Amino acid sequence: MRPFRIQSWAAAVSLAGACTLAGPASAPAAPNRAALDYVALGDSYSAGVGAGDYLPEGASCLRSSRAYPALWASTHASSFAFAACNGAKTGDVLNKQLGALSGRTNLVSVTAGGSDASWAKVMGICALPGTKACLNAIDTARAYVDKTLPANLDRLYAGIRGKAPRARVVVLGYPHFYQLHGTCARGLEDTERAALNAAIDHLDGVIAQHATGHGFAFADARTAFNGHEICSAGPWLRSVEVLDLTESYHPNASGQSLGYLPLFTRAA
Repeated sequence: MRPFRIQSWAAAVSLAGACTLAGPASAPAAPNRAALDYVALGDSYSAGVGAGDYLPEGASCLRSSRAYPALWASTHASSFAFAACNGAKTGDVLNKQLGALSGRTNLVSVTAGGSDASWAKVMGICALPGTKACLNAIDTARAYVDKTLPANLDRLYAGIRGKAPRARVVVLGYPHFYQLHGTCARGLEDTERAALNAAIDHLDGVIAQHATGHGFAFADARTAFNGHEICSAGPWLRSVEVLDLTESYHPNASGQSLGYLPLFTRAA
């Protein structure tokens, strides 16, 4: 899939209006955009699934103009390649997205690992009645994170460094899905919600360890979304939509602009 590219601020100006909700005043000043070549890699969390306003190019990837990479690039980058794609596993990022990188690339963002662990399948099971089946699916995903994901992450991170040897690489994690004992009157039991959050802690821990081991920055989305999980008073994540899970458990537009965007801004 050819990545969506914005080569100049003029081409990105249509996205700029969405940036009024960008990071806090304490965020670092923008880099020199005259030389900032930024590439956004990864899965649905970087593509912006759940945020709406999807771009026509590469429609199957569900890249959103409201995703944090597009919002950030519209005011910071001189060159932007939007390669992130819905459903991408680490192998997909490695084999299909790294062509957007070059020796000129000096900033990279990436979310990867959740699709490897089959989180979409897990959530499909947990959305149905039956606590035991949900907990078993979570345990299976955790076993994959322990046994297989580390080597996948190492291959991906080594590939990124090989293609972009001078780039600052920011690896972003995944937020907790649920606020426990929150406002939800129906849906999953708190036992299931707690198990999902604990599995995300485990996944983020593995990702953080391997990202920092490669000299990359890790940005913790759990802190950015704290108080805005599903079942909170103001959720930044989409809840379960049983008939179509595509956007379920993904950041909405506020999650991208108020959660991931300030998080990435601080790390970039």
